[in-house]
Amino acid sequence: MAAPDVHQLAPVVMRPAAPVPVQPHTVPSVASVVLPDGRIVSGYAIDPVQPEPVAAKPVISRAAANIALGGVGFLAVCGGLLLLTTFIAALTALITQLITLAVVLFGGFIAVQVTAGRRGGGTTVNIRKAVIKRNHFHG
Repeated sequence: MAAPDVHQLAPVVMRPAAPVPVQPHTVPSVASVVLPDGRIVSGYAIDPVQPEPVAAKPVISRAAANIALGGVGFLAVCGGLLLLTTFIAALTALITQLITLAVVLFGGFIAVQVTAGRRGGGTTVNIRKAVIKRNHFHG
């Protein structure tokens, strides 16, 4: 049996690599790092991805502004409808009073005409004998 090989772990000390200038839209150059045990690790330097800048949000959303404007418009319409209903109620009352006045005047005119014909003291009605034979009136 052969004795197993035992390797002692050595701490890895990173030496800062020189920054690799990257030209836009070109392949970056290969960077190499020499490890303490002599091994060389090479690879491409990757720049961290920068997130897209977030567009500034407006203080009030468009939907909230539209709802508020709709409420203001609705209140204006309600005020106009209230005035319209008040006007219609007043017009209805005026028409009712005019009709009542016309009925009173016309009724008074009829009453005067009826009572003016009674100057003789009473109403005389002449009734003759009528004979009804076989559903025929003979007067």
